[in-house]
Amino acid sequence: MILANVRQCLTRGDAQLAMRLVARGSSAELDRLEHALRDEGIDAILDDPRLRPAMLEQSQAAHASSRLFVYVVVRHALREVGEDDRTMADFVASVLLQFGDKDRARRIREYDDQVYDTLASLLADSDSADPTRAFLVRVHLGHDALWLAGVFPDHIEHRRHRRGGPDLEYFDEMGRRGYQLAAEHRLASEHGVTALFEHAAERFGRLRFALNRVSDGVFFARHHTASKLMRQVRDEARWVS
Repeated sequence: MILANVRQCLTRGDAQLAMRLVARGSSAELDRLEHALRDEGIDAILDDPRLRPAMLEQSQAAHASSRLFVYVVVRHALREVGEDDRTMADFVASVLLQFGDKDRARRIREYDDQVYDTLASLLADSDSADPTRAFLVRVHLGHDALWLAGVFPDHIEHRRHRRGGPDLEYFDEMGRRGYQLAAEHRLASEHGVTALFEHAAERFGRLRFALNRVSDGVFFARHHTASKLMRQVRDEARWVS
């Protein structure tokens, strides 16, 4: 099961690089950031509003670990849409990091014989007789919907217009359903993740929208279409107060 633990895995080297990026060559600012790190912890650096643009603009950001980069862009995107819970940033960043690895998005665990190509096939297995498999399938349903609709919204819209595929609202609903079903499973309570999945289900649309901003502004920043603009306007009106 994917754990929401990206921040816990960040190293002293990650913190040092983040501080250098924010300081932009100022020794006085670097000293101030060192004090903030010591007194307030790494969140004082990670939440600095100057860090995200610095990571996208400065050449030395190329040395950032994937964990640092993904957490920062996700955390700041979530805060921009009103989601300030760091656990949610950890959670979403963990999904991105794991699902971006080979074909992990198609399997409920790293080593599993069953490959899932659709959300419907995951939902069909959500009541498996094997309790562990049923739980992992439910979690994966939420993760997969978030991954696809969050990172590839334009691909979904393109398939909808060209082939009559499901729209983003379908992915939102399936994602919410997956996380809610996972929260209701007894293994969620045993692993202490009931509240996490309930929160993800309740705020799925907002999480997806934040990931759309990461996708639009970072992963596919040079891709411009009329349908993309319409999606952005629609979601801005819905999720940005």
